[in-house]
Amino acid sequence: MARPLWFVKLLEKTFPNIKLIAKLTRIPILRKILDLLLFEGDNLIYLTKDKVISINQEVEKQAEMVLPSKVLEHFIEKANYHWIMNFCICRESMRCKDYPIELGCLFLGEAVLGINPQLGRRVTKEEALEHLRKCKEAGLVHMIGRNLLDKQWLGVNPGHKLLSICNCDPCCCLWRISSIISPKIGSKVQRMPGVSVKVTENCIGCGICMQDICFVDAIHMVNNHARISKECKGCGRCVELCPQNAIELVIDDKEFVKKSIEQIEKLVDVT
Repeated sequence: MARPLWFVKLLEKTFPNIKLIAKLTRIPILRKILDLLLFEGDNLIYLTKDKVISINQEVEKQAEMVLPSKVLEHFIEKANYHWIMNFCICRESMRCKDYPIELGCLFLGEAVLGINPQLGRRVTKEEALEHLRKCKEAGLVHMIGRNLLDKQWLGVNPGHKLLSICNCDPCCCLWRISSIISPKIGSKVQRMPGVSVKVTENCIGCGICMQDICFVDAIHMVNNHARISKECKGCGRCVELCPQNAIELVIDDKEFVKKSIEQIEKLVDVT
């Protein structure tokens, strides 16, 4: 059953307390309950930003690298139903002033037919692609996959026919809780396979990469040198914004786009 507007407004008021809720997942019994209700079956991938992918990667010295945005294009082309939300619930709840609130999630699959029409609209494939282009220009990072939380707050079924494409910012994104939430739940949000981010000797310890750039607080300063932890989701924002070009993105698997698509297709049917 589609969620009424009053339910969505209530959820927005709860959202600013999300970090407190995330901390509760550290308590075993509460983790099991919250995992079952909100995260069971989740598998989400942060897509690396296209502009930080070099075409001269060392992977078999290939001449050209398939860009991460091909993952989005694949599912938009394959899907029979496309839905754009009128707003981003994360940014609206946090009253974001740095990124556009009106650039909401894109949902694909039959389940979108159950979304309250007051929350968004069905669109064509072309409109879906244009929406993602605007999100990219605004500096947002895409996350794609199966997300039980979206099924629950939207009140739609079946869950395996709802593909979520979130357009995330570093200040208001729900998954800022990655460093706080139970590791078992946090591991359901992943980087693209074969992608890693490393700090080079060019780092001078300026600290810019730690100034509200990383979604998941994966960058720390050790002996005046930036270090990237295993919590990194490989989005590439730090690579793009480092003034010393001291952070590099490495791709160890030339089929990282193909494998991302295969991983998602096992969980969600968008036709």
